[in-house]
Amino acid sequence: MANEAIPPRRSLYMPKGFWPLVDVALVFVAFAAAYYMRYELQLIRAVDGANRAPFGPYLPYAAVYAALLVLNYQGSGLYRSIRGRSWMEEVYGVINGVTNATVIVLGLYFVFQPLVFSRLMLVYVAALTVIALALVRAFRRLVQAHLRAKGIGIQRVLVVGAGDVGKAVLRTMIARSELGYRPVGYVDDDPERGSIDLGRVKGLGGLKNLGKTIRNQTVDLVVITLPWAQHDRILELVEVSKRAGAEVRVVPDVFQLNLRQVHVESLDGIPLLGVSGGAQFPNRGYLVKRALDIGLIALASPLLIVIFGLIALAIRLEGPGPIFYKQRRVGRYGQVFDMVKFRSMVPNADTLRAQLIEEYQQDPRHPKFKNDPRVTRVGRLIRTTSLDELPNLFNVLRGQMSLVGPRPPTPDEVAHYEPWHMQRLQTLPGMTGLWQVNGRSDVPFDEMCLLDIYYIENWSVKLDAQILMLTLPRVLLGHGAY
Repeated sequence: MANEAIPPRRSLYMPKGFWPLVDVALVFVAFAAAYYMRYELQLIRAVDGANRAPFGPYLPYAAVYAALLVLNYQGSGLYRSIRGRSWMEEVYGVINGVTNATVIVLGLYFVFQPLVFSRLMLVYVAALTVIALALVRAFRRLVQAHLRAKGIGIQRVLVVGAGDVGKAVLRTMIARSELGYRPVGYVDDDPERGSIDLGRVKGLGGLKNLGKTIRNQTVDLVVITLPWAQHDRILELVEVSKRAGAEVRVVPDVFQLNLRQVHVESLDGIPLLGVSGGAQFPNRGYLVKRALDIGLIALASPLLIVIFGLIALAIRLEGPGPIFYKQRRVGRYGQVFDMVKFRSMVPNADTLRAQLIEEYQQDPRHPKFKNDPRVTRVGRLIRTTSLDELPNLFNVLRGQMSLVGPRPPTPDEVAHYEPWHMQRLQTLPGMTGLWQVNGRSDVPFDEMCLLDIYYIENWSVKLDAQILMLTLPRVLLGHGAY
């Protein structure tokens, strides 16, 4: 993000009526397929010879059906490009439109009583239309993700404000790269605070030269996260950003919380906002995670036993020293435990750690050494593929860790934490996490914290499943591992 060459602006522009035309075409295809299923294949119920009909009389119904769908989807905003809207939300919108169109066309049938009409065929049309429209939207998402990976359709974002809201925006954009946002940096009303890089997100200084910064960094979108008390200043920044050629979005600072931390109640029509604490892991999630952790380990145990045996044999044959290595780590709420790994370094590796941190000029909160001289030959192989961390499964079974979560730090790393970094200790640490699938050792510490806090605030079984599925290919290919 920092120090990157600024690419030319390339967008995913489509003509305004493109997707409505696609839906209209698919409706006609669904009518043709439904006609074939009803009159040729005669699924579910046979067609009496006297009731056979050509396809032509159904074309007006297809046109009305398509028009109703397009009007419904335009009114509901389905054709608007909304970043962050899930595929299931789109499918729900598709089903809602198809249901309405089907009911209206059935109503027209009962009013006009046409000679040619099959209600069963209309059921086929509804099912086929939902499937076709849902699949085309899934395909569109795959194409968008592929193009965004090539830098097409990416919006370069400048965040204004380095407070809690600004960090929340940054961690969401970093964690949800599929949304197509690339934070190029941030500025703050305090120039000194705004000059400190946050991981790979560059600190670009104060607000004085905002217009120049937008032009120099080829910014597409400015996200303002300043407190609403600075209303006049925000309006001024909006005008400056627009004159510089950038779109502008403003994040409302409801006590600097995201919507998941706010619940709304009513006092006889007066809205009351209930506020929960900072980044907190949902209590119901622990039981679900625990069950999933134990279940997945049990399923994989036959393969794990073989892998454990081969690695233990390789370490023993390489030379003297223990097979396993224990290290003090900090877990949930600051509880200290012994994390178990396969030994991948020389036996006296810990005594050389402080010296290497100074020699390699590493961040003491998250030191990572390329070409670490302490690593053995077998250790280099198992570290590249993360097989050295398999004994973490013992910690998972003991309830000290989970399969997915923030990576557990050492006590001396925690000693260097700033207050906001401590939020990553609000849940069980994990063997893999968002940091793992976003670059592993290449992810700077502050950026890793942003990802961890995003995970805590947005946990779901689906998110854990996505992380686990993305971990395997990255581990096997050795991305970001030293």
